[in-house]
Amino acid sequence: MRRDLLPLLLDPARTARLTGLADLDPTVVADDFTTPGVAAELARAEVLFTFWGCPPLSPEVLAGAPRLRAVVHAAGSVRGFVTDACWERDIALSSAADANALPVAEYALAMILLANKRALTAREHYRAVRGRASWPHEYRAAGNYRRTVGVVGASRTGRRLIALLAPHDMEVLVHDPYLGAAEARALGARPAGLDELCARCDVVSLHAPELPETRHMIDERRLRLMPDGATLVNTARGALVDTDALTRELTGGRLNAVLDVTEPEIPPAGSPLWDLANVVLTPHIAGSLGGELHRLADSALDELERLAHGRPFAHPVVRERFERSA
Repeated sequence: MRRDLLPLLLDPARTARLTGLADLDPTVVADDFTTPGVAAELARAEVLFTFWGCPPLSPEVLAGAPRLRAVVHAAGSVRGFVTDACWERDIALSSAADANALPVAEYALAMILLANKRALTAREHYRAVRGRASWPHEYRAAGNYRRTVGVVGASRTGRRLIALLAPHDMEVLVHDPYLGAAEARALGARPAGLDELCARCDVVSLHAPELPETRHMIDERRLRLMPDGATLVNTARGALVDTDALTRELTGGRLNAVLDVTEPEIPPAGSPLWDLANVVLTPHIAGSLGGELHRLADSALDELERLAHGRPFAHPVVRERFERSA
C-alpha cells in the first residue's frame, strides 16, 4: 500500500489486533516489491495485507513469494493489482468491497433525496435573491413523495442503495443485464431496460462497473431520454457517462447532476462543470473516507482472523465475477 495511508487505515488498536493475528513487522510497508528489504519479507510471506496503492502482483513478484497463499485487501476493487498469475497460483483473495459499498450508497441516497427536494438548486437561488421568494410556486415540482428512482447496476452498492430507498415513498427501477426479474423484485425494485429507466426516472443513480461494454452507457441519446429537470448521480466511474454530451445538457439547464467521479478524473480547469449551479461536483469522496476507513480495516482484520483459524473468507473475490466487477 502507499506508505502515507497506513496510519489512516490502522490506528494503534487495530495495529495491535493485526500484530496479534499475524507474525509481521508493522513498520514494513511495501509500495514497491523490488526493494531489498521488501523482497526479503515477500519471500517468507504467506499473506499480503493490502490497501490503496498496492503494486501489481505480476508473475515476477509472485515468483519471489513462493509461500504466498492469500491476499486480504482492506479496500474495494482489486482490479488494479490482481493479475492472471494470482488465479494461476490459486491464491485466495478477499476484499472489503462490501464494507466500502455502504458509504457510497449512503452518499447516493442523500443526494437523491436532496435532488428531488430541489435543495441543491434552491441553495443557489436563495443566495441570488437574498430573501424569500414564492417558494411553493417556484418549487411546485419538488419533493420525494412518489418519485421514481433508477438504479443502474445491481452491484454491492446498487443493492445497498435499493435497501436504503425502501423506507421512502418512491418507486425504484433497476437495470442490470445479469439480474433476473424475480431477483430484482426480491430486492424491492422493478426491473427495467436502460432506455425505459432513463425515460421514466426523476433521478438516475449509476452503480455499474467500468467495462468495455459499459463505457458511455449513458450517452447523448439516453441523456435526451431523461425528463426535463431530472438528475444524474454518478458515484461509480466517470467513463460510464459521455462527459461532453452531459456537459451540453447541463449547460443548457435541462438536467441536473451530482458527479463524484468524472472523465477525466479531474475536469479541465475551463470545464463548465466547476461553475454550473445545477451541478454538484465532489472529489471522489462517496467511498470510505476519514473514520470510515476503520470499517474497511475491521472487515479485513475479520477476514485475516478467519484465515488464521482455518475458516473460509466471508468476502472472497471469485474469478467468475472478477471480470465484471468494479
